[in-house]
Amino acid sequence: MRAPSRPPVFSRRSRRQALERLRAEPFDVLILGGGINGAGLARDLALRAQTAGSALKIALVEQRHFASGTSAKNSQLIHGGLRYLKQLEFRLVREALEERATLLEIAPHLVEPLPFLIPFYGRLARLYYGAGLVLYDLLAGRRNVGRHRVLDRASVERLEPALRRDGLNAAGVYYDCRVNAARLVLENLFDAAGLGAVIANYVRAEGVGRQDGGFRVMLADQLGGERFEVQARELVDATGPWQPASELRLVRGSHLVLPKVNTSSYAIAHFAFDGRIFFVIPWGPDESLSLVGTTDVDHDAGPDEVRISAEEVRYMERVLGELFPQALPVRPICAYSSLRPLVRAAAASATETSREHRIWHSPDGVLRIAGGKYTTYRRMSEEAAEAVARQIAPSLEGLCRTAELPLGGNSRQALEELRACAGDLGALYGLEKAEVERLIRSHGLLAPAVLEYLPEAPPGGLSRLEAAVADFAIEHEMVERLADLMFVSTYWGYERRWDASALRPLAEAVAVRLGWDQARLEAEIALVLRLLELPAAG
Repeated sequence: MRAPSRPPVFSRRSRRQALERLRAEPFDVLILGGGINGAGLARDLALRAQTAGSALKIALVEQRHFASGTSAKNSQLIHGGLRYLKQLEFRLVREALEERATLLEIAPHLVEPLPFLIPFYGRLARLYYGAGLVLYDLLAGRRNVGRHRVLDRASVERLEPALRRDGLNAAGVYYDCRVNAARLVLENLFDAAGLGAVIANYVRAEGVGRQDGGFRVMLADQLGGERFEVQARELVDATGPWQPASELRLVRGSHLVLPKVNTSSYAIAHFAFDGRIFFVIPWGPDESLSLVGTTDVDHDAGPDEVRISAEEVRYMERVLGELFPQALPVRPICAYSSLRPLVRAAAASATETSREHRIWHSPDGVLRIAGGKYTTYRRMSEEAAEAVARQIAPSLEGLCRTAELPLGGNSRQALEELRACAGDLGALYGLEKAEVERLIRSHGLLAPAVLEYLPEAPPGGLSRLEAAVADFAIEHEMVERLADLMFVSTYWGYERRWDASALRPLAEAVAVRLGWDQARLEAEIALVLRLLELPAAG
C-alpha cells in the first residue's frame, strides 16, 4: 500500500525569496506576528482568496521564529476552560468547546482526546465540581469529546495510589484534548504559504507610517541586517505581548517539566488552595515526564525577556505537594514561561482577568488582535479576516472555510490510511512501527517526506529518526537557530535534561547544514541553555 503524503511547502530558499518579494512588491495585507493568531489569519485569508478566485496579496513577518513565544509555551491543551465556569463565563466556555470539536476534525494528528482526573476532597467538593462537570458536558452538546463519569474512592486509589488520600471522597473523569501547539502554528503557515502567502521569520517591524490608501512599514532583517520598506493596504498587528502596553494586561504563565509524578496515563486537574486550576499532564514521547502548571502572575517587565521566577517554582511545588505529598522534593528537568496578552479590565487579579478577545481598528488604522485563548484562535482569525475583508475586499466576506478544510489535508481518513502503512514504512526504512507512528502524530502527512531524510549513519548522539527530523526542519521549516529546532519544530528541549556536552552533537549537526563557524555554534548552545535555565533556589 502506498502511503499518502504531501510535499513540503518551504525550502531553504523560501526565506530569501520572501525577502525579495517584500522588498519589491506592495501587498494588500501585511500581518505582523507569526504566532497562532497571525498564522490562523494568514491561512483564513488565503483560503478565502482561493475560494473567490481573488489575487489577494498576503504577507506575514515574524520578528523571531514562528511560534517561539506564547503560542508554543502554553499548557499544550485544547480545552473549554473548566475554570471559567467558576467565573460564570458560559459563552466563552461554549465557544471554546465548539472550537475544541472543530480542531479535532481539522487537525487530528496534532489534537487528540485526553482524559482528566479531578479529585474531590470532601462531599461539598464532590457536589460543587460534579455539578461543574455536568454543565461542561451540557455546554459541549452533541460534539462532546466524551461524557464525564465519577469514580469512587477505591477506584481512584487503584488508579492513582500516590494521590493524597486525606479527605479524598471520589474523583471525576472528564475529557479535553492535548495538542502540539507549536506544530499547529507551523501547519497553518504551511497552508497559507502553499496558497501564495509570502512568509518570513526573523523580520521585525521598526516603524509604521500612513499613506494614501494604506501603510508604509519599515522592516528589518534580523539575520542579514538590511532595512527596507514595504507597502500594504491593510496592516494587522498580531504580535500579542509586543502590542501597545496601554491596551493589554501582560500575565505570565509558567510550567515545570518533572519526572513523571502520577501513575496513570490520565492528566490530573486540581483546583488549588488559591482557586487556580492546576494541571499535571503526561509529557514526552513515552509519557515518562509530567508537565505541570500553570501560574498567573502580572508581568511588569518587557516582552523580550520572560523567565520563570523562584516564587513561581515554589508555588507549583506547593500545589504539587497538595496532590502528591511523596513527590517532593524533586528536581525539575526544565521550565518555560510565556506571556498572555489579556485585554485590560477591572479584574482584581491576573487569574480573574477575562480570556475574552478583542479585535479592533486602533486610531492609527491598524487592525489589532488581543486577548483570547489558544483554543479559539480559528474563530478569532475568522473574525479578523472578516474585518480585513470589510476594509479592502468585500467579495471575501462570509467565505471562511477554515472549519471544514483539514490542515495540510490531514483528514481522519488520510491519517488512517497513513497509519495503516506505518509497519510497512518502518520495514522500508529500518525503523520500529512505533517510531513511525510517533512521527505521524507530530508531522501527519508530512511523515513520509521526513523519512526521506533518514541517514545511513546519523551524527554522534542522534538517532536516525532524530537526524531526519532535524534535517527536514532545516530544509522545510525555516529553522535558523538551534532554539528553533529544539522548541518549535520539536519539543526536544523540554523532554530531557540538557547541558553543553549533551547539546553539542546536535548543534554540530545543525552547524554543518547552516554553515556556522565555531563561535556561532557556541553561541547557539549558550542560548538554548540560557532559555532552559532555572532560577536559583531561595
